[in-house]
Amino acid sequence: MSTPATFDSHNPATGELFATYRNTSADEVNEAVAKAHLAGQLWGASSFAARKSLLLQWAKLLTKNIDEMAALICSETGKPTSDAILEITLAIEHVAWAAKHAEQVLGTQRRPSGLLMLNMKSRVERSPYGVVGVIGPWNYPIFTPMGSIGYALAAGNAVVFKPSEYTPGIGQWLADSFAEISHIPNLFICIPGLADTGRALTQSAVGKIAFTGSTATAKKVAAAAAERMTPTVLECGGKDAVIVADDANISRAAEFALWSAMSNAGQTCIGAERVYVVESVADRFLDEISAMARNIRASSDGNYGPATMPSQIGVIRSHVLDAQSHGATFLVGGPESVGDRFVQPIIMTNVAENSTAMTEETFGPTLAINRVANISEAIAKANASRYGLGASVWSRRNGNKIASQLQCGMVSVNSVIAFAAVASVPFGGVKDSGNGRIHGPEGLMEFTYPRTVVSESFRIPIAFTTFKRTKFVDKFIRKAIELLH
Repeated sequence: MSTPATFDSHNPATGELFATYRNTSADEVNEAVAKAHLAGQLWGASSFAARKSLLLQWAKLLTKNIDEMAALICSETGKPTSDAILEITLAIEHVAWAAKHAEQVLGTQRRPSGLLMLNMKSRVERSPYGVVGVIGPWNYPIFTPMGSIGYALAAGNAVVFKPSEYTPGIGQWLADSFAEISHIPNLFICIPGLADTGRALTQSAVGKIAFTGSTATAKKVAAAAAERMTPTVLECGGKDAVIVADDANISRAAEFALWSAMSNAGQTCIGAERVYVVESVADRFLDEISAMARNIRASSDGNYGPATMPSQIGVIRSHVLDAQSHGATFLVGGPESVGDRFVQPIIMTNVAENSTAMTEETFGPTLAINRVANISEAIAKANASRYGLGASVWSRRNGNKIASQLQCGMVSVNSVIAFAAVASVPFGGVKDSGNGRIHGPEGLMEFTYPRTVVSESFRIPIAFTTFKRTKFVDKFIRKAIELLH
C-alpha cells in the first residue's frame, strides 16, 4: 500500500475541508533531522544571551499575531476563540520564561570535590542533545508542544516538530514564524504528516523525543525510541480526580470543577473526569454543579465546540453506556447527549468504580461524581487509578495535606489546572500518565544531559590512581576515612 503524498485537514464543527498538507515521508524526515543537526551545532555553540534575545523576539512576534493564530486554531480544533487566545497567551509566557531562565538553570555548576580529592576542581556542565523531535497533540496544538519546543530551543537544541494530523496548520505557522526571525536556517522545522511521519521521527537520529498523546501511543513511541537508545519525555493521558472536603467552598468547587471537565469539550488531559465529594456536602455539591451544567451548551458559538477527533465520539458514547449499564444515575444529560460532532454536558453519579467511565480516559464533556464517607476514602479512590497526571483538591484547612498524599505529578488546591499556567513549575505525570517533565527548571534540564568535568588544581605527593600507589598511601586513605566517618 503506497503512502499518500498529501492529507486533508477538516473543520471538526462542520466537516468541511480546511486545507491540504504534504505527508512528510520517512526520507524527508531523515533529511529534516540532518539539516536540524547542522543548525543545532551553531545554536548550541551560541551564548545564552543570544538564545534569549532570539526567543524573546519570537515571543514578541507571536504576541503581535495572536488573532491570526487563534483563527487558525479555531478552524482546526473547533474551540471558541477565547479558549484559543488563552492557550496562545500561556504558550507565549512559557517561551519567555524559558528564554529568561535558561542560563540560571543550565549554567555550569561548581561542585565540592571532598577532602580526599581536595586538589581537584569539579564542575557539572549541561549540554543540549542537538536535535529534539517533538510530536504534538491536537487538543492544545500550541500550548502543549510549546512546553517542549520553547524549552528545547532555550536549552540549545534544534527542533523537528511533527504536529497532529488534525492540527497541522498551526504547527507549520509556528515554524514559519520562527524562521522569519531566526538567523540560523532549519533550527525549527515542521514536518506535517500522518502516523508514519511520527513513527519515522521516533526512529530517526534525533537526540531526544518529546511526545504528547495517548498512553497506548506513548508506549509505541518509547519502544521505537528504545531501538536507538533515544531518551524520551512522555506526557500521556489522565483520569484526573477532584476531591471535595466538607470544609470546601462548595460553590467555587462546583463552578471550577464544571469548567475543568467541560471546557475544550472535555478534551484536556488535565481536565476533571472524576469527583469524590464527602457525603456531608455531597447533596449541595451535586445540586449546584448540575444547575450550572444545565446552562452550558456545545455548539459552534456555544461554551465549547465539537470533538476535534471524530473517533473520540465513539469512545465517549461507550463510556457513558458502560456507566449506565453499571447503574449510574444521570443528573444532566445522558447517552442521548452524544451527537455526531458535538457532545452536550453529561453529569452522572453513583458510577461504578470498575466502569470504563471511572477507569479509562474519556476525553469528553462528562463528569462522574461519587460520594465518599471521608477524605481517606477519597484519597484511596483517587490513587486507585492507573493514571497519575493531575488533581484538584478543595478544602479550606487541609488542602495541602491532602495534595501531598495523591499519586500524581501536579495538584491544584482550591483551583483547577493552575499549575499549567505557572511557568516555573514542572508539568508531567506518573504511572500510565507518562514520565519526564516539561516546564520550569526541570523542563529546561530535560532537554540537556549532564557532563561531569574534574580537573587537577594542584599536585599533591599522594597519588591514588596509579600502580605505583604505596602502602603508605593505602594507610593514609583508610585513616582519613576513619577520621571522617
